[in-house]
Amino acid sequence: MPVPDFTLPPFGRRWLQRLPATPPAWLLVHSLNQLQKRQVLAADMSLLSGKTFAVEICDAGLTLTFCADDERFHTGSSGDTPDLRLAANLADFLRLMLREEDPDTLFFSRRLRIEGDTELGLIVKNLLDSVDWDSTPLRRFMQH
Repeated sequence: MPVPDFTLPPFGRRWLQRLPATPPAWLLVHSLNQLQKRQVLAADMSLLSGKTFAVEICDAGLTLTFCADDERFHTGSSGDTPDLRLAANLADFLRLMLREEDPDTLFFSRRLRIEGDTELGLIVKNLLDSVDWDSTPLRRFMQH
């Protein structure tokens, strides 16, 4: 089932902006670590170590900040200046994870913004391209 084209309504954005970013950031970090542990996310952590990342869900007004060390991902302080920022609407992030769209298509259609360290952005883009999202619970959830 393809992800429908949607933008969160203003009341949803206002509601989400009132929530602390730490719980969703923790969920993202926990998910990344589980994917890495199960070798679905084949990350060379030495390339990501010491870097800070921000994932901005634009239509939700939510920014999830996290960092990496040599072994795993950790939630990061929102005050840190990220080395890499990925920004898109929720529907486009879902399309990316479900492989309905690839990062290049989203980037060149200006629906995915990638800012910061260019080399790190390429590493993350290639990492996203390498993930077999079909083997994740997200794909199974979206099929129902």
